[in-house]
Amino acid sequence: MSSTAAYFNELYKGSDDPWKLRQGWYERRKRSLTLALLPRPRYRNAFEPGCANGELTAELATRCDALLAADLHETAVRLARERVAGMRQVRVEQCTVPHEWPTATAPFDLIVISEFAYYLDAADLEMLAARIAASLTPDGTLLACHWRRPFIEALENADTAHALFDARCGLSRLAHHDEADLLIDVWSRDARSVAQREGLL
Repeated sequence: MSSTAAYFNELYKGSDDPWKLRQGWYERRKRSLTLALLPRPRYRNAFEPGCANGELTAELATRCDALLAADLHETAVRLARERVAGMRQVRVEQCTVPHEWPTATAPFDLIVISEFAYYLDAADLEMLAARIAASLTPDGTLLACHWRRPFIEALENADTAHALFDARCGLSRLAHHDEADLLIDVWSRDARSVAQREGLL
């Protein structure tokens, strides 16, 4: 068993919400920021790898016609399925991203990489960026959101991961939210601002 798998096993053994995604103000605020930074009100086909117990998934689903969420851990997948039960536009699958990638359901006009990229080593981050670049629609959006503080299981940090997405995915950055704990960036193949998209400029 890999050290990453053992880490998640221990986390989920102790709690069905090990990061306090449901109740913590930090997490609730972060989800609000994430949703607010998306440049479009609605997306046709979205992908959220590393969905954990599905708290962000459930909120993303309100903005998506179809949403595929995925996680490598079976407990996370079960919990996420329970969280989005009744949301017919959402599917939750168990897979190891970036090595397993949902090519059958691509292209996506939204990919959300939230609290996930720092578990990948440099080679897997490069693979993830390539998969993203190959899977976005011509008007597609990438949102990345990550905790910035160091922790022992992180193989990379948030700033490194976001810089790699910026350099490798061939997208224009639309938004950048930077604070001590948190980094959120939004890129798109459509470089227009929200106001430009609405015809206000």
